Amino acid sequence: MALDTETLNLLIDAVRRFVHERLIPAEDELAASGEVPPDIVNEMRDLGLFGLSISPDFGGLGLTMEEEVRVVFELGQTSPAFRSLAGTNIGIGSQAIVLAGTDEQRANYLPRLASGELIGSFALTEPDAGSDAMALRLSAERDGDFYVLNGTKRYITNAPIAGLFSVMARTAPERRANSISCFLVEAGTPGLIIGKPDKKMGQAGALTSDVVFDNCRVPASALLGGEEGNGFRTSMRVLDKGRLHISALCVGIADRLLRDAVKYATERKQFGQPIAEFQLIQAMIADSQAELYAARCMVLDAARMRDRGENTTMQAACCKLFSTEMVGRVADRAVQIHGGAGYMSEYAVERFYRDVRLFRIFEGTSQIQQLVIARETIKAHS
Repeated sequence: MALDTETLNLLIDAVRRFVHERLIPAEDELAASGEVPPDIVNEMRDLGLFGLSISPDFGGLGLTMEEEVRVVFELGQTSPAFRSLAGTNIGIGSQAIVLAGTDEQRANYLPRLASGELIGSFALTEPDAGSDAMALRLSAERDGDFYVLNGTKRYITNAPIAGLFSVMARTAPERRANSISCFLVEAGTPGLIIGKPDKKMGQAGALTSDVVFDNCRVPASALLGGEEGNGFRTSMRVLDKGRLHISALCVGIADRLLRDAVKYATERKQFGQPIAEFQLIQAMIADSQAELYAARCMVLDAARMRDRGENTTMQAACCKLFSTEMVGRVADRAVQIHGGAGYMSEYAVERFYRDVRLFRIFEGTSQIQQLVIARETIKAHS
């Protein structure tokens, strides 16, 4: 159920103030330490940021998709690592349980995910199964009242700090959707091994690592929904929602980048005048603003469609493709407008330029989005 306008506006204003008063001033500290400061984590919990998409029945805010993306527009105004900490709880770390969990699984995990007490993690990608998720090899063999998991997951967001993993595993050898199941595996389970945090190009503070399962025994009650074969379909539904969330984040980041670029262009002088007065600089600003506006409209339209209960697989893919490519172009222009200063780490655009490169890769590469869009378009016109 949607929030009333006043309540939603109060939430958005609170998040906006939090971003500008607490998160943006902490960006350099985050970049240097690679860790979100504990006091900021507690403030994020107090604001309810970990439970944006989880029902109030389980302690969350229960936002609609449109409300969620409007909040994420604000969270995108700062380093994406801040959002990443709560992002798995909002999206891929909780939504499998929301969509397909048993009553017991929801009651056990969703309140702790909503409060931020528990960090969720979504374990799908493997060393040899990225875009081709159907090729995953991590196995789950039934052994009485248990399943035994063996295999490796790779580039798993928040794995080093997660308390709960939604793990996609193969319960049958055939290459088909119902051969893949989802298991809810708690950190500390014997046989669950977390690798060293990955060293990445950007997004310092957004932790990823390998997750290894070595004869990891989990009870049959850990099977999502209590049945085999729903893992692949559930993960695709989770990713549809996640793609809209990431698209909204890219809109927010592009807005921040454009604001920084305009500020620099109005202050930086060459040939006796601000560079913002030069038409070629104005062209980069104009192109960025037009693309940002288009992406924002796309995301809001797709979010409203999803809230009406319509299938948004194609629309989510369109948003993910356009928004992630868009923010890359805006970041490149922002660096160009800054000139040599844009290549220096003391300016935020240098960091964002590296940070946004990831968005064209995770939760489905741009090329996978193109395939999804083409498939859905052909289907719709056949």
